[in-house]
Amino acid sequence: MDGTAQVESDVSRAYDLLGGEQTIRPPIRNALDAHDLLVKGLPSASLLHLVNAVAFLERDDALMKAIGISVRTLQRRKTDKKATLLTGEQSNRTWRFAEILGHAIEVMGSKAEAEAWMNRPAIGLENRKPVDLLATSAGAEAVDEYLTRIEYGVYA
Repeated sequence: MDGTAQVESDVSRAYDLLGGEQTIRPPIRNALDAHDLLVKGLPSASLLHLVNAVAFLERDDALMKAIGISVRTLQRRKTDKKATLLTGEQSNRTWRFAEILGHAIEVMGSKAEAEAWMNRPAIGLENRKPVDLLATSAGAEAVDEYLTRIEYGVYA
């Protein structure tokens, strides 16, 4: 797959995990569409969709580590009709999490395996859980690079 096709695939996977057309309008077709959306702010409904689809996000402090939002704040967003958009930081972290989870699903072969992998210490990440590294862009990049190494059979 060439670079452009890979980016479009990454965007498509993230868009789908965030609810696709059900939660995000207009449709996101490429990285520039995603950029424009993230600058404006993701709809809260897209984060709610993601949390409903990924059970471990509501456990412990996984949501805080991955997205930077507490479960309590998320619960308030469910009832507050005025809070329709996430902040820029929350939008970026939500999108990045969806991209990484989408990549993990592709590499691991199923959503269940990807979710389990995100919560297990990984040798290639110095025995850290991938979800624990998502609080920073450097950590998220390390997780994504490790997934790429797994994908191509390069573990060292």
